[in-house]
Amino acid sequence: MNEPMFINPFTDFGFKKIFGEEQNKDLLIDFLNELLATQNQHISDLVFKKNDRLGSNDLDRKVVFDLYCENEKGEKFTVELQKAKQTFFKDRMLYYSSFSVQEQGLRGDWDYQLKAIYVIAILDFIMDEDNQDKIVVSKNKLMDVDRYKVFYEKLTFVTLQMPNFTKEEHELETNFDKWLYVIKNLHKLDHVPEKLQERIFQKLFKVASYTALSREEKAKYEDSIKYYNDLKNSLDTAHQEGHQEGHQEGFSEAQALYEAQLEEERKQKEEERKQKEAFQSQLEQERQQWLQTIRNMQQMGMTVVQIAQVSNRTEGEIREALKEA
Repeated sequence: MNEPMFINPFTDFGFKKIFGEEQNKDLLIDFLNELLATQNQHISDLVFKKNDRLGSNDLDRKVVFDLYCENEKGEKFTVELQKAKQTFFKDRMLYYSSFSVQEQGLRGDWDYQLKAIYVIAILDFIMDEDNQDKIVVSKNKLMDVDRYKVFYEKLTFVTLQMPNFTKEEHELETNFDKWLYVIKNLHKLDHVPEKLQERIFQKLFKVASYTALSREEKAKYEDSIKYYNDLKNSLDTAHQEGHQEGHQEGFSEAQALYEAQLEEERKQKEEERKQKEAFQSQLEQERQQWLQTIRNMQQMGMTVVQIAQVSNRTEGEIREALKEA
């Protein structure tokens, strides 16, 4: 199989490699500034924060990849890429935003003033299949439903439905168009598009180059792409079956199937771990037996030279072993 030119940003490894590394944070900053330009938001710097609180189960961690960061003004950004539909997707976004609210609480006297919070979800699926407008980007805030006015400015939810972005290279007009094009098509490209010659995209292509990955990184990427393909195949099959039966229950079945795959992989890894421990234990037993044999030879009055000859080891190995013994 031919090697890809660029990694897939819809994998855990690809998403974190492009957007989640300290030395590449200018990529995430540029993307967010383009995305949030209409919000009068301009980010000068970002600090990546621990996000252990996100992803409460194995399925969530395999289907949702996320980054948590803070800008120079202390505003909070959760940026996630989600590969599969979840029944309560909007509830999930609201739930995760609550962590960014709670962590700002101060002990003692506090006036409850909060820094702005942004939850940004890049979706590898169409959130609303009945949406005739084919909306790509949707920005949402808390609203006064009677007066159609924003009730609270500091909480923003942004969703990007990537399947709805259909522009080809010659149709790209803005830098944001280019970002969407790259995110959706990066892993399919076999060359650097002429329309994407800006410095930020040149760096992105360099960071995302498959051939530039180390051997260890390539192994991690291959594992990541395997999870991606397994899930995609499961969803495609379930989606097809769902349409054939006239309903969408196939998506739930796909998630259940993927959970079962994860559980099977977990069991396999656990078995491999036990086998490795058993092998290591056997090696240690054989080593202790060998050390005991050397001790016995030494107690019988044999010299290091004689023990080396009998055991077919070097004199240096025997001396080291006797130190241990």
